[in-house]
Amino acid sequence: MKKGTPIRMIVMLLLVALVFGGIYGFQQFRNQMIAKAIRGGGIPPQAVSTTVVENSLWQPKVQVVGSLQAAQSTDLATEVGGLITGIHFKSGDQVKAGEVLLKLNDAPLQAQLAQLKASASLAKQNLDRDRAQLKIKAVSQAVVDSDMATLKGAEAQVKQQEALIDQKTLKAPFTGKLGIRKVDLGEYLSAGTAIVSLQKLDPMYLDFTIPQTELSLIEVGKKISITTNAFPDKSFEGKIRAIEPQADTSTRNIMVRAEITNPDGQLIPGLFATADVNQGEQRQYLTLPSTAIAYNPYGSTVFVVKDEGKDDKGKPKLSVEQRVVTTGPTRGDQIAVLSGLKAGETVVTSGQLKLRNGAPVFINNSIQPSNNPHPEVKDQ
Repeated sequence: MKKGTPIRMIVMLLLVALVFGGIYGFQQFRNQMIAKAIRGGGIPPQAVSTTVVENSLWQPKVQVVGSLQAAQSTDLATEVGGLITGIHFKSGDQVKAGEVLLKLNDAPLQAQLAQLKASASLAKQNLDRDRAQLKIKAVSQAVVDSDMATLKGAEAQVKQQEALIDQKTLKAPFTGKLGIRKVDLGEYLSAGTAIVSLQKLDPMYLDFTIPQTELSLIEVGKKISITTNAFPDKSFEGKIRAIEPQADTSTRNIMVRAEITNPDGQLIPGLFATADVNQGEQRQYLTLPSTAIAYNPYGSTVFVVKDEGKDDKGKPKLSVEQRVVTTGPTRGDQIAVLSGLKAGETVVTSGQLKLRNGAPVFINNSIQPSNNPHPEVKDQ
């Protein structure tokens, strides 16, 4: 081995140690600088929108949705078949109970009725004659009794024939508004074929369901008002008329029927409607936009903005405090807070996902979430 070899190895080892020492020193320096920056700068403030908690006057109410139906509704049809010989209505007519709407051909039945009436007339003449004969003992009582039975049978046949003829005439069973005619003059009509619908439009019924938790808030006779997007600028008044005496075992909901006045016939069956049932007097609630509430397994929370004075540059120094609250009823985009907040406190309405308790924030209210107590969905 050459004399210079140990010297070169020592130099190489020194160089390797120097390189690794430099890397280690750089890592330590970088970590110290990062820690110093974090201690000096802290978590950067997050932008949030806020609102001030205020007391609002609320009218407690139960809001439900349901479908309108006529107080009476039917599809008119005849009991028997026949050729249509007369149509005495037009589509959309307002008709009264008992008004004749349609006639089927009853000529053969009328001819047979005349024959049966003649037989009944003859039976009556025979009875009268034999009664006169009975007074002078010319005939027995048995003959008179037989004549009486013959007369009653003939009169029964007449009534039966008149009932058959009456089946050839269609009359309105109740006062209401007709729909669109589905048959034409001269058409052969089979028994049970729908001819036209008839609807009694005043009053109207609104059927809806409520959960069992709201059963105590609903009672017969309580006034309600309904709205429908068919008439967005108008409300209709009514009363609760009936409550189903049993709950649906699958949903635990109870069926309720309200009666709505409809003198102008604007409401029609099948319309979707929203009903408001007022509950007692108006109440004061602390109100927030629903977006301000964060729902968690352990409860509902909000972030309250705290003023911590000013920083070294003279700017407001704000942080947030996470607080558990108890929520109450909702109204449009708003929700009532029953406990956990005080009037005048500032609450974060958006930007909560990036916050934690004590996080610094700054307020940007250029865009605010909806806070409308009565929002409306409008077609674009």
